[in-house]
Amino acid sequence: MSKLVIIPTYNEKENISRIIAAVFNLNAGYHVLIIDDGSPDGTAQIVKDLALQYPNQLFINERKGKLGLGTAYIHGFKWGIENKYDYIFEMDADFSHNPKDLENLYKACAIDGADVAIGSRYVKGGKIENWPFDRHFYSRGGALFTKLITWMPINDPTAGFMCYSRKALEAINLDAIHFVGYAFQIEMKFACWKLGFKIKEVPITFIDREIGVSKMSKGIIKEGVLGVIKIQFLSLTKKYSKKVKAKNI
Repeated sequence: MSKLVIIPTYNEKENISRIIAAVFNLNAGYHVLIIDDGSPDGTAQIVKDLALQYPNQLFINERKGKLGLGTAYIHGFKWGIENKYDYIFEMDADFSHNPKDLENLYKACAIDGADVAIGSRYVKGGKIENWPFDRHFYSRGGALFTKLITWMPINDPTAGFMCYSRKALEAINLDAIHFVGYAFQIEMKFACWKLGFKIKEVPITFIDREIGVSKMSKGIIKEGVLGVIKIQFLSLTKKYSKKVKAKNI
């Protein structure tokens, strides 16, 4: 089964070589696609140099300017579908997501039968390290708020460490995904849930980045809060399916 890990980047020169090596050192057949949004620190050139060491395994798509996390992943999803990958992963470049957990997400789909696997901080066995109190408050509060507004039975709706089966991504009208920032993660899970796909949360330990600058901001939090309300409102008319609704497994 072919496996693609999508890693969006903007100014990640301190982390990018190490995260790529960590994925390939798993020796588990993963390919990596970097989506770089014009990093002025030279991140893209580092990846292009590394691609010579990992032919037909490491790929990079460069975009001009910061176009948003959501559009980066949508771009990567379409690329992965076009290139016939069976399982497509989302992962951050800063080691907040442990590459070793990729196999747990993969097994949740390939062995346990999930269509979507979530690296979850808020199920039994999941936890967060190195976060200040306010980050815990906003994240926990946001998760509860999302659950109350959307009714999704997901404990960590803003999680960004994911595995999607190609079947799930092919069924979603990716052009109907509205949000590009914090709320993107919520909307993708919402679309999968609305289409009836089997979703499994896998416990992970989320470790706040040690190198580089966090992309979190008050604007991102605001988008998440308002976005949840808008997602639920738009769901009354918006159709996420390309064709027909998927059947529950």
